[in-house]
Amino acid sequence: MLNNLTIVLFRPKFSENVGAAARACANMGVGRLVLVDPPAFDMERARPMATSKGGLVLDRLEICGTLAEAVAGAETVYGTTARLGGWRKSVLTPGQAAGGAVKTLQGGGGVAVVFGPEDAGLSNQETQLCSRLVNIPTADEATSLNLAQAVLVVCYEIFKASKGLEEEVDQPSPSRAATHAERESLFAALRESLLAIDFLKADNPDYWMLPVRRFIDRVGLKRHEFNLLMGVCRQIKWALGTGRDKPRAD
Repeated sequence: MLNNLTIVLFRPKFSENVGAAARACANMGVGRLVLVDPPAFDMERARPMATSKGGLVLDRLEICGTLAEAVAGAETVYGTTARLGGWRKSVLTPGQAAGGAVKTLQGGGGVAVVFGPEDAGLSNQETQLCSRLVNIPTADEATSLNLAQAVLVVCYEIFKASKGLEEEVDQPSPSRAATHAERESLFAALRESLLAIDFLKADNPDYWMLPVRRFIDRVGLKRHEFNLLMGVCRQIKWALGTGRDKPRAD
């Protein structure tokens, strides 16, 4: 079941942490590890920390240039964060996230979990690409976790949840979930349409789009719903005279 689970390390600073994260993935039956724009990755420094089983994960290691590329095929993208407040609301614990992740995996969909750089974590720009945010509760006196420790905690919760659900058989969904790439194209179309009708203000539209993005990610958008909303956006453009032809019905 965890074959469709991807652990994404965004700009990891230390190769040793990548190796230890690979070992954590192997311990929990996760085979796909992706690095995004690592500043100085050295496989020879990572391999000793991975041990033999984690070495197999390193052998299949993928490196992407952008976070959007790394998560494009996932139906659900979880971003990890130690910082709370502001737009970082409705944050899940790893146990809470695991239930939803396993449901998606069980239905054949892809799940990606994104971890930020060791020194700074994910920025607001990167968390915009994430469907939900996950925070690992810690003691107030020591909130910082090692990268590989964080990977192990999240993978363990998903592994545990998968074992609890592996006997269940769900009926196939009448419509698959929209992929990350499809949701991003919808967000772009919504942004353009909402600017056109002056619902969003031109001075900072990305900021005011955040609650719209969070809402759509939270409801678990299906492909037929994606088609519906894209049709609405096309109709708005046509009604305002910015579309060439009257849009067809999907």
